[in-house]
Amino acid sequence: MGAIDQIYPGLISHVEGEIIPRYDHFDKAHRRDHVETVIAQGLQLSSHYDVDPNIIYAAAAYHDTGLVDGRDVHHLSSGRIVREDSRLRQWFSEEQIEVIACAAEDHRASSKHEPRSIYGRIVAEADRAIDPEVTLRRTVQYGLNNYPQLDNNGQYERFCAHLQEKYVDLLGKLVTANNLDAKYTFQARQTSANVSFVEQPYFAVADSLVKVTDADIKKLY
Repeated sequence: MGAIDQIYPGLISHVEGEIIPRYDHFDKAHRRDHVETVIAQGLQLSSHYDVDPNIIYAAAAYHDTGLVDGRDVHHLSSGRIVREDSRLRQWFSEEQIEVIACAAEDHRASSKHEPRSIYGRIVAEADRAIDPEVTLRRTVQYGLNNYPQLDNNGQYERFCAHLQEKYVDLLGKLVTANNLDAKYTFQARQTSANVSFVEQPYFAVADSLVKVTDADIKKLY
C-alpha cells in the first residue's frame, strides 16, 4: 500500500477541491504543479519514517498557501491559514493541526531556525527536492513576475542572491565540526614540509605509448 492510499478520502477531496486550486493564482514558480510535486515528494519521504502521512499530506498541501499575503511572510501566513481552516478539524485534533501549521511555517529554506518537528523537516526537504532545471526556471520566473522594474543585470543579481540565500547558505549549515575535527585540523596546521617533485603532464605522453588492459582496469575499479 502506497502512502497516498493511507490518506483520508475526505481530506483529499478538500485539498484537491479547495486548497490546490489556490495555487493557480500564484506566480508561475508556485503553481499547482509545484505543490503537487511537494506533496508527492513529501509522501515518498514519509514512507521511510514513523510518521502520519495525513499530516505530511496536509502540511505539504498548505505550505505555500500564504503566498496570498506576499512572499516575505508567506510561511507565517500558511501556518495561520492552517489554524483557521475549520474543515481540518474533521480529520485532525488541535494538537495535530498545530503540528501541520508549524510544518508549513518551517518549510522555508532561508529560515533562521531548524524545523520544530520531523514533519517540518520532511516538508522542507520535499520543497527543495526539485529538479535543478526546474529550480532555476522558478527563480527566474519569480524575479520577472515580482520585480518587473529590474533590467537584465538587476534580474541576474537578484537571481544569484536568491540562490545564495536559499541553497549555498543551506549547504553551509550541513558542514559541522566536532572536537576531534578541530584537534586534527590544529595538528595538521602545525606541520610543514618542503617538497620537491617532478611533473610529467599526461598530455605530453602519446596515447600510442600507453597500453591499458582489462586487468589494469579491474585492478583499479
